[in-house]
Amino acid sequence: MILGVDVGPTNTDAVLLDGDRAVRAVKVPSLAGDAVGSLAAAVRALPAELRGRATQLAVGLRVAARAVRERHGLARVGVLRVGGPAADAVRPLFGWPEALRDAVCAGTANVRGGGGLAPRDTTPLDRDAVARFGAALAGRAEAFAVTAVFSPVDGGQEREAAEILRAETGPDTTVLLSSDVGTLDLLARENATVLDAALSVLVAKVADELAATLPRLGLAPGAAVLVTRSDGTLMSLEYLRRQPGLSLGSGPACTIRGAGLLAGLQDAVVADIGERRARVGALTGGYPQEAGPGERFGGVPVSVRFPDLITVRADAHRELAEAADRMRPAAGLLPLILVGGGAGGVPAKVLAGFDVVRPGHGGVAGAFGAAASPVGGQYDRIVRRGPGRRLDAVRDEVRDLARAGAVRAGADPRRVRTHAEPDLPVPYLPGAVLLRARAVGPPLPL
Repeated sequence: MILGVDVGPTNTDAVLLDGDRAVRAVKVPSLAGDAVGSLAAAVRALPAELRGRATQLAVGLRVAARAVRERHGLARVGVLRVGGPAADAVRPLFGWPEALRDAVCAGTANVRGGGGLAPRDTTPLDRDAVARFGAALAGRAEAFAVTAVFSPVDGGQEREAAEILRAETGPDTTVLLSSDVGTLDLLARENATVLDAALSVLVAKVADELAATLPRLGLAPGAAVLVTRSDGTLMSLEYLRRQPGLSLGSGPACTIRGAGLLAGLQDAVVADIGERRARVGALTGGYPQEAGPGERFGGVPVSVRFPDLITVRADAHRELAEAADRMRPAAGLLPLILVGGGAGGVPAKVLAGFDVVRPGHGGVAGAFGAAASPVGGQYDRIVRRGPGRRLDAVRDEVRDLARAGAVRAGADPRRVRTHAEPDLPVPYLPGAVLLRARAVGPPLPL
């Protein structure tokens, strides 16, 4: 059996799956400020003989999203940009809400260095400037975020800078690199890395609490624990520690995916109706439809993949119908799946233009989506077309790296499937193309 838990702000839901069939589901009040305690209460509300057969626990945690929105529990971050004069048009953390910037920023610097699409475009790293920055923030910064120009193409200078920072501040200092985030957009990649660093201490604490609580939940011996991520897949606790920002949109992502699984649909509009608000998204090929470029979280433009969402008041039913209509990916009738605790209170007459589906267990769609989702990985690479450049070989490498990401996140390497997404031109780099691939697979068995 697989146990899925969705820790929400008001209630925590848990569901036990035997294969793809829900055997038992419960809903308990969440404990304010205690995500792990809420999870434990929901799990213990299930019959002991059933949860004792659970070999996997998949958890939807929203602590990272709440911390960013409430500006609470965030680490102080030293923000290092490697680019020099070529990257000084916009300062680090530009456009952040002032309260969030003040809560996170321990100091910023832009040092000379950075790469390009070819080795000849590289500027040597100013190692002395990096060392001075690290020494100045020693004892003040709880973590560092390093972002170099073109590091998704070559992350060598970011790794070099991380070594220097640890030499100045201590070998155990948390230093996160933007090349692990992946996208070429410097500002969005930098912002995502800073958020990762700001969340690192909080997420590590929650991961430790969860790991310590797991043996006391009465699950099968050696049960694996995974957490949800923003693209509707899962990752290990260790992967969460490295990139906590991947969990920021995981709540709505697993709800959208769970709604589709409960309804037996791959493509649909999904509305999650809560007590105070309703969130409307779309399901495409069984996974949440992603928001386009320029996505913001907590007022910060980031490069993390988030579900495309429209939020309205839960009792504003006509607004809900308008939001659902806007979420249709194309003209024509598309099913509308209603889930969440308030789904039963939406009158059918305001949704006359939709084929409305209210699936069984819709009140615990998030927990169902967590339990039934695979472990995921993804990889992006920018390459330049040119004579003798074999893009097919690069595409194969990108797929292999996406597969490796899924394995690092906890997938069974023998059962991972990869999918290459369509090539995307890069408008501001003539001749360049963005190659993207995804990989999914079940977690490693006991």
